[in-house]
Amino acid sequence: MADVKYKRVLLKLSGEALAGEQKTGVNAETVGKICDKIKEIVEMGVQVAIVVGGGNFWRGRNGHQMERTTADYMGMLATAMNGLALQDALEARGIYSRVQTSIEMREIAEPFIQRKAEKHLNRGRVVIFACGTGHPYFTTDTAAVLRAIEIKADIILLGKTIDGVYSADPKIDKTAKKYDEISYMEVLEKDLKVMDSTATAMCRDNDMPLLVFEIAKPENIVRVIKGEKIGTIVSK
Repeated sequence: MADVKYKRVLLKLSGEALAGEQKTGVNAETVGKICDKIKEIVEMGVQVAIVVGGGNFWRGRNGHQMERTTADYMGMLATAMNGLALQDALEARGIYSRVQTSIEMREIAEPFIQRKAEKHLNRGRVVIFACGTGHPYFTTDTAAVLRAIEIKADIILLGKTIDGVYSADPKIDKTAKKYDEISYMEVLEKDLKVMDSTATAMCRDNDMPLLVFEIAKPENIVRVIKGEKIGTIVSK
């Protein structure tokens, strides 16, 4: 194994991260750039799991005229499409992968089984978790924390559109302060919306560290693994 800081990571990608400048759907070039860097860290010996969102196709909150459960299940199906797109791009680069879903769809993916996921990781395969937790009213942020705990990941790498955690939205407030490190309790108390509050509390209660970084620069994935100081670390 190369000189890496983390042996097993869970990478959380939003659906929008796969859409590129087009904002919706899947942009093959954007996905390819991300998967190039995932390949690079896999070849460094890092075990990689991914939880992917579905906002580039559908968000549960978009269905405000729908019953909430229906809208959330539609969002879960959107994450399955993104999971398949990631799998296709990874395998085109010679990286074996498996999509595991929280809703059974045997023809295209495996059901999530914790022991099987760990077996895949130990064999050097990338495991892509789709369909969130499989339950409405929970976000893919919560799913990411849940899966990270279940597979005993060293850290969650949270790819965002900004380069860390700020005291306010830096796109609106130019005086917003960036944190290099911050505690989960501070995130909750200041309502900084790094993740939803359920996910943040789960990280705190299970001592799961989180690193927030800018995914628009996919090379950041490699920099994090090498231990370079980028983004914001959220921990106890």
